[in-house]
Amino acid sequence: MFQNNHLDIQDLTQRIAADLLDSYDEELELEREDRDADAWMHGEPAHDRMARQQYFQELFRLQGELVKLQDWVQHSRQKVVILFEGRDAAGKGGVIKRITQRLNPRVARVAALPAPNDRERTQWYFQRYVAHLPAAGEIVLFDRSWYNRAGVERVMGFCSDEEYEDFFRTVPEFEKMLVRSGITLVKYWFSITDEEQHLRFLGRIHDPLKQWKLSPMDLESRVRWEAYTKAKETMLERTHIPEAPWWVVQAVDKKKARLNCIAHLLSQLPYREVPHPAVVLPERVRNPEYLRQPVPPSMFVPEVF
Repeated sequence: MFQNNHLDIQDLTQRIAADLLDSYDEELELEREDRDADAWMHGEPAHDRMARQQYFQELFRLQGELVKLQDWVQHSRQKVVILFEGRDAAGKGGVIKRITQRLNPRVARVAALPAPNDRERTQWYFQRYVAHLPAAGEIVLFDRSWYNRAGVERVMGFCSDEEYEDFFRTVPEFEKMLVRSGITLVKYWFSITDEEQHLRFLGRIHDPLKQWKLSPMDLESRVRWEAYTKAKETMLERTHIPEAPWWVVQAVDKKKARLNCIAHLLSQLPYREVPHPAVVLPERVRNPEYLRQPVPPSMFVPEVF
């Protein structure tokens, strides 16, 4: 019995370490290009190195397509809203980072709203979300959305039964109205297992760079796993409409989830490559009367490194 427990702990430790390594990969993705991937993956087992290299190649290919999508949205003055929902630690933020990583923040922006303040709690429920909807030529990615009412607010008792039912009566009409106004609305639910969420929470506990992500609400969600499951099932059943259907992303494997979600998103919009005129860098104008003024040494940042 002790030996089995020892093996379980050893396996869990290895999986946490692998998850932490994966999280560091995320940071590397945000800093590095694919050009020299072979050099910094040197020393890994051949199978893992090939799998990781293939992932990066697909990621950068898809991000190239996202740039084309962005150009098309801006050129054709489309309005796009993408909702990302799922349990805590399901990977929503990770895929949002990959989508926006190489896009113009003036075109593609993220809306991650905090809990409503006292004033917002007295407004029409959807009012604070409406303020973040896109104008022509914009993409807005909601990192959690108005579906908070169907999830955390329901499970944690932050809304009444009447408010909960009114939400389900209103949201289909609200989303139909958005679509009629010319907004393309895409809704994703990121699905992970109980075991995988447990593992990711442990990873956050053991990673000082990510402990801030683990809130008291996240810890409470572990206790209420089944209540969240029931709330999710009700939400999908009552808000899966033809005008704005739900799409479920299998997210236990973070990297596959990112690639699958981005590939699917690209398939939901009839974008095309927008031709651009060749960019010609103009010659710098030099004025012989201009004298560059020296910067006082006291203004420079100390060169510690």
